[in-house]
Amino acid sequence: MLDINLLRKDLPSAIARLETRKSPQAFLNVEAFQALEAERKALQIRTEELQNQRNTLSKQIGQLKSKGEDASAVMAQVTSSKAELEASSVRLEQIQGEMQALLLAVPNLPHDSVPHGAGEAGNVEVRRWSPVEGLGGEPPAFAFEAKDHVDVGQPLGLDFELGTKLTGSRFTVMQGQLARMHRALSQFMLDVQTAEHGYTECYVPYIVNGDSLRGTGQLPKFEEDLFAAKKGGQEGAAEAESTALYLIPTSEVPLTNFVRDEVLPEAQLPLMFTAHTPCFRSEAGSYGRDTRGMIRQHQFDKVEMVQIVHPEHSYDALEAMTGHAEAILQKLGLPYRVMLLCTGDMGFGASKTYDLEVWLPGQNAYREISSVSNCEAFQARRLQARFKNAQGKNEFVHTLNGSGLAVGRTLVAVLENYQCEDGTVAVPAVLQPYMGGITALTPPAR
Repeated sequence: MLDINLLRKDLPSAIARLETRKSPQAFLNVEAFQALEAERKALQIRTEELQNQRNTLSKQIGQLKSKGEDASAVMAQVTSSKAELEASSVRLEQIQGEMQALLLAVPNLPHDSVPHGAGEAGNVEVRRWSPVEGLGGEPPAFAFEAKDHVDVGQPLGLDFELGTKLTGSRFTVMQGQLARMHRALSQFMLDVQTAEHGYTECYVPYIVNGDSLRGTGQLPKFEEDLFAAKKGGQEGAAEAESTALYLIPTSEVPLTNFVRDEVLPEAQLPLMFTAHTPCFRSEAGSYGRDTRGMIRQHQFDKVEMVQIVHPEHSYDALEAMTGHAEAILQKLGLPYRVMLLCTGDMGFGASKTYDLEVWLPGQNAYREISSVSNCEAFQARRLQARFKNAQGKNEFVHTLNGSGLAVGRTLVAVLENYQCEDGTVAVPAVLQPYMGGITALTPPAR
């Protein structure tokens, strides 16, 4: 969440930065915030007055008693003062809770280097890469009409009808060599991120509690995007709410929550974690978009990268993490471009984001395959994730996350970019050791 002291010091500036984001998620309820702040200030002033008054009266009581005089009237004032102090304390705690609820719904402030824009059209291309030298980053052309991954993949074991039969729309079954390539991609990605880039591989729960999702920003605002994991038993509604569990939308959630409520030694930073997990998203509000094929699924696999860093180093880490994701695409020989997202297209918790978009010749378009974001202290403040700085004071860490990469979309890119006119798909050289030396995917004999 945002730093409340920043809002108190310069609310107009914060509002101006928030309003560069896309409506309606960007707006702070200014009237509610100002009303709570005014009441808080008044209560704190009154509390200080009452505490000073009580100290003065307590001295008077001592003086009166030492003289043998009646102190009952003064003692009655102290009792009255104590009752008002207790009421003020209760109300201040309520205000803190109301302010917390207000701030939990407010997105992060964009970094100054983020371009202003209302949506995808405002994103800025940073660079392109192509496996063929001399093309200036442009993807190579096909000598035949390229098919999309659905037409390429179905003869190889990509089955959408079976996924729908087993579960519903936007679920997929893979069989045979295609399933093996999907597994090979995730293992390859993990090996690169750990052996070459220094991440620690982790195995994490695929189900998390509400505190974990509040910490990374999915709750309370985006609950409709989650799949709730219903438990058996006869627990009451209040207990059920307090123990609610959810399928993870990304392993960013458990990995980042490793440091929830922790104070880390400065020397321990940076922490670099990676994990391969399935991810589950309801894709609320996306109906009608990307309904063909594997681009937008309710269940998909991803190799995630998370870094927990010193605030002074987070923007260097953002550039490095973007490079870590690019390295996977380059090793696979997949054309891509890097986009700097504008203020209106960034995620809720991000201060700055790069999207990697891979070229899909069957769609004649670039499509997102990785998103790498610096959240600065936005998540850390929700998580109470801190480190002890050189002055011995607790300071919030900065958190970053990114896909390294989305496995299903990488499989889509391989199918489309490595397709052959005869219906086979060449296996990228870096994947062949993971595929038992197989050099091409071929439709099974019928």
